[in-house]
Amino acid sequence: MDDLINMMVSDESPADISDKIKEILMQKSAQNIETIRPIVAASIVNGESSEEGEDETSAEESSETEEEPTKEDAE
Repeated sequence: MDDLINMMVSDESPADISDKIKEILMQKSAQNIETIRPIVAASIVNGESSEEGEDETSAEESSETEEEPTKEDAE
């Protein structure tokens, strides 16, 4: 990160600064992917899926929010 600041202060070319920013972002993305990869792999192997849990939760919520029929509906 200090390299990037030094490049900006020393008036390096915008293309070089842009390339450095892209390099830093790619490094951070790769670190995040390496951190998350075992978790995702374990969830796939174990058959767990967050989508299944969300579907069940939304079905429960919708059944709880249904209103009781009123007298007006009966007429």
